[in-house]
Amino acid sequence: QVQLVESGGGLVQPGGSLRLSCAASGFIFSLNSMRWYRQAPEKQRELVADITASGSTNYADSVKGRFTISRDNTKNTVYLQMNSLKPEDTAVYYCNYHRTYLDYWGQGTQVTVSS
Repeated sequence: QVQLVESGGGLVQPGGSLRLSCAASGFIFSLNSMRWYRQAPEKQRELVADITASGSTNYADSVKGRFTISRDNTKNTVYLQMNSLKPEDTAVYYCNYHRTYLDYWGQGTQVTVSS
């Protein structure tokens, strides 16, 4: 069965950095796109970044130039490097794998940006 396990969240000061990881299993990771979403309190879940099987990437305008999504197919892991963090980046971050008609989610990892 598909499993997605995120890690790497925490409390960081504005301007700081964090790297999130998502370990995937239960499907052929190297052949599939992966996504990072986030959900702030009382807000809808939003797409932050995605990476295709070939390594092409896309970002939400709010994180362009600050966040980098990457993948290591030897470890079945997708990463989100977050730099120059702002208080408005505070949210629960989720890893996502989309299959036709189905979405799989990890448990989420909390990122809090505060002084």
